[in-house]
Amino acid sequence: MTQPTLRAFAIFAVGVPLALFLVIYEPDLWLWSFDWGAFVLVAIGTDLMLAFPRRGLQVTVTAPDSMQVGERGGVTVTIGETPHPRPTRFELVREQRPDPDPDERVAATLAPGAAAQARFPLFAQRRGHMHVDAVWLRWRGPLGLVELTRRIEVGRAIDVVPNVRGVRSSVLQFLSREALFGNKVQEQKGEGTEFEALRDYVTGMESRFIDWKHSARHRRLVSKEFRTERNHQIILAFDTGYLMVEPVDGLPRLDHAINAGLLLSWISLQGGDFVGLLAFDEMLRQYHQPRRGVSTFPRLQRATAGIEYRHTETNFTLGLAELGSRLRRRALVILFTDFVDTVTAELMVEATTRLARRHVVVFVTLRDAVLHGIADAAPMSFGHVAQSVIAHDFLRDRMTVFERLGRLGVHCLDVPSRSLPIGLVNRYIMIKQRGLL
Repeated sequence: MTQPTLRAFAIFAVGVPLALFLVIYEPDLWLWSFDWGAFVLVAIGTDLMLAFPRRGLQVTVTAPDSMQVGERGGVTVTIGETPHPRPTRFELVREQRPDPDPDERVAATLAPGAAAQARFPLFAQRRGHMHVDAVWLRWRGPLGLVELTRRIEVGRAIDVVPNVRGVRSSVLQFLSREALFGNKVQEQKGEGTEFEALRDYVTGMESRFIDWKHSARHRRLVSKEFRTERNHQIILAFDTGYLMVEPVDGLPRLDHAINAGLLLSWISLQGGDFVGLLAFDEMLRQYHQPRRGVSTFPRLQRATAGIEYRHTETNFTLGLAELGSRLRRRALVILFTDFVDTVTAELMVEATTRLARRHVVVFVTLRDAVLHGIADAAPMSFGHVAQSVIAHDFLRDRMTVFERLGRLGVHCLDVPSRSLPIGLVNRYIMIKQRGLL
């Protein structure tokens, strides 16, 4: 597409009053009044001839095949070198779904005998797909009187998958001993319930672990030694309702939960546990039976990549009852969810309580930094006071729900998004060390 610029229209508009004045002053000079318009048209035609030719434009677009949630990348546009003798400045705009910022444009200058590159930034905010449909290039002639536009078809789909890079870096903290000393069998001895061995009692050991029968037989105090069990069932239960779509620190709550759940699943599978998955909102969306082995992790990653964002109310009674009917043995259920107040949380508390009678339930929510900031901010006006009071009411309702769940035997974890992965792993290790499963 080729069109005149505002500069060309401005030059033509400036000459119109002069031409009219010339005709009024001397009607015989009416022919000269048309010369200004002809001059502008000739200038536009000359600028078009001197501009970078559209047929000489060689464009290559490269984009990543996939990105992980929270990751930043880019689409690179390369303009190939041509024999055009003058430098040309290109302005580029992309067609993308979901739509990017409409004011986000990049520029590149093509020098004679050289190639030029421009890069569109990408941010994977949600799981799913990002579609880069086309790239528009716009440039002007050397006189700035004509503007040329060309659309380059791209048609690339970028898969946005759950973030596992954070999982790998965090796992290194727990496997650092193997990295230093090589691969070896490492028994986790401690406050488990699975019998490991007998050893002589020494000062400092807990007397409740003394085996009096064997002590009498050996005529010396003998203590039992236990190790942490490695065959428990871990269920990652994701609430996919509308509250989990709300963004926190740039990502939806659901994606924070998935990233933390993948970290926990990797560590649990390394430890020999069985890991399964449940996703529900108004109905059951996904259920995967608990399996063991590190080979299960890719299956969980693919399953979490398929969890969609839903804008519906969550039916905790249906989802948790269905989970309870499918579990045949005692399991650790990690419930990632959120709530607004005590009224909306009533059915959630009842369903969670019924599940906690047979299983160990960890109730995981993300702490809202904005809400805490409003509640703790110094009041500067009456409006700020009103906002602070409302925020305190919401926080008080949340604490009421947490206290009620805690009295019913549910483990509650309400932490900021950056502390969720490690906080969840620490809670998992604590539950196993205490033998609660």
